[in-house]
Amino acid sequence: MMLPSKHSSILTALICRGRRTFSVASFSRNRRAVSPLAPDDYTFPLLLKEAAAEAAGASGRRSSIEGQKLHAGVIKFGFSSCVYASTALVDFYSKSGDLTSARVVFDEMPRRSLPSWTAIMVGYARSGDMRSAEEVFSLMPEKDIPAYNAMIDGFVKVGDVPSAQKVFDAMPERNVVSRTSLMHGYCMDGNTEAARLLFDAMPRRRNLHSWNVMIRGYCRNRESGKALKLFRELQSQSCPFEPNEVTLVSVIPAITDTGAMDLGRWVHEFARRKGLDRRANVATALIDMYLKCGNADEAKRVFNQLNPKDATCWNAIINGLAVNGHSREALGLFEEMRRNGISPNSVTMIGVLSACNHGGLVNEGRQWFQEMEVLGISKKVEHYGCMVDLLGRCGYLGEAMELIEKMPSGPNGIVLSSLLFACACHGAVDMAEGVMKSAVEVEPRNIGNYIIMRNLYAAKKMWRDALNMKDEINKLGGKKEAGCSLVEIGTSVSEFVSGDKAHQDWEVICDIIGCLRLHM
Repeated sequence: MMLPSKHSSILTALICRGRRTFSVASFSRNRRAVSPLAPDDYTFPLLLKEAAAEAAGASGRRSSIEGQKLHAGVIKFGFSSCVYASTALVDFYSKSGDLTSARVVFDEMPRRSLPSWTAIMVGYARSGDMRSAEEVFSLMPEKDIPAYNAMIDGFVKVGDVPSAQKVFDAMPERNVVSRTSLMHGYCMDGNTEAARLLFDAMPRRRNLHSWNVMIRGYCRNRESGKALKLFRELQSQSCPFEPNEVTLVSVIPAITDTGAMDLGRWVHEFARRKGLDRRANVATALIDMYLKCGNADEAKRVFNQLNPKDATCWNAIINGLAVNGHSREALGLFEEMRRNGISPNSVTMIGVLSACNHGGLVNEGRQWFQEMEVLGISKKVEHYGCMVDLLGRCGYLGEAMELIEKMPSGPNGIVLSSLLFACACHGAVDMAEGVMKSAVEVEPRNIGNYIIMRNLYAAKKMWRDALNMKDEINKLGGKKEAGCSLVEIGTSVSEFVSGDKAHQDWEVICDIIGCLRLHM
């Protein structure tokens, strides 16, 4: 067995110290100079591995050039037939997104190892070309677990869960990565029951990533109660894992949805103890949670303690304050954001226009809506919707209608319903009837619009028209989506839906209410 040369040992030491770029430069200098440090079988695989890692990161263009120089070195020093160097080249080009070059190197290899096959297959799968990945996979003389896992992951990422399941079923042996990847696929596909079966089938083989995927899957599919229950299982003494920042970012939306603020405060305190509240993604989730639950002061404390702040964090505080009615404060933070050199984006401007809307700040709304062109931000339907709502609520119905007519892709149902509501508030029957006609074309089964028109007609004592609207409502089923309330008691959250008697303690609740009435 050939031992690494002195040159390879030096490069290894540089890489271990995190000096990747310097290690490649060191090789380039020694290659140009008359140097006793000649490359060996270890040199190019080592350098190409680091170039591939950079290609997969943020410095892709620079590492691509370095990789091409290393490829030239492989040819110059006669390592083209070395299976390790060629495999490293295939891996490098695959991670750089240059699959044409990767395939050329792969096809020219005189002999291939299992990692060679896996490298080209993973490259295709990562790019979303599952047909080519499947073709390579079928030609592999032997397959190991990482190869199967790469296929499962590739199919999951393109949304082909049935094909991922077929690969999973064909595996001679499965590990936690196999199961977790397929779990993720089912969660993305909305099938949390199938995902949970996989999760429950590996009680001793789970890792923290498995827990995070299942919790995030429940949150993604609006099953917040199940997400919180699973999170509490993760906190139990029988579980060897401790929540990390991914866990917190996954579970906080479920806390927000259910309003379980006792648990939310526990999560915040846990994040503070572990120093995770200084991570931008965790802090942003906490800001969003507090603002959606109406606690603006705590949200501002989290925001002020975070440094540096990225655009996502600024967007969360601006949007949250806007929705909570702190319009001037939201606009002030927007100005501060710009002074700090953070460029606003489309989401930022939704928050700004929403602040103007909630505060009735028509002039400011007009100003910033026009300013979007100067900022280089294209106007989307959400921005038009905010402006239409602002103008409509403040009585500028004609201007709101003109704005709708200028929308490049036309208004959606939400924008039309907003203007219809504004017309009803200001008693503009004629305009409301015109808007209603357009709204029916976009959303013919939106009962809310018919209810708005019925109430408008009733307010104007136009009883025949009101009865006609009532008939239309009855034809469509006669009911809007039921409202619901969430009540947090201890560590559990109970949901009560209007008109529903499905709660497990319904009879007990009715008895207690009856007793309370006797004392009122």
